[in-house]
Amino acid sequence: MSQNQSEIRYLTPPTVEIKKKKYCRFKKNGIKYVDYKDAEFLKKFLNEQGKILPRRLTGTSLKYQRKVATAVKRARHLAILPFVTDLLK
Repeated sequence: MSQNQSEIRYLTPPTVEIKKKKYCRFKKNGIKYVDYKDAEFLKKFLNEQGKILPRRLTGTSLKYQRKVATAVKRARHLAILPFVTDLLK
C-alpha cells in the first residue's frame, strides 16, 4: 500500500523541454548591414502588435540588435512598417 502512494502517475508524460542554443543570425550568415527597406526581414524581429522583440527572445547580439532597432524605426518613419497594429503576422 505504501509503495503505491509514493509512486506518482501522470495522465500525460512530463515534458522535458530541450532548449536550443540561441545564436545571432547576423554573425552566422555574415550580414553586415541591416536594410531598413526590407520589410519582410524586419518583420521577423517584431511581434504581432508591431513591437520590437528583445534580444533574449531573438538571440541577436547587442551590436546587431541596435542596428535592427534603428532600421525598424526608420522603416516606421517612412511608413514601410506600421507603428501599431492588431495582427501583423
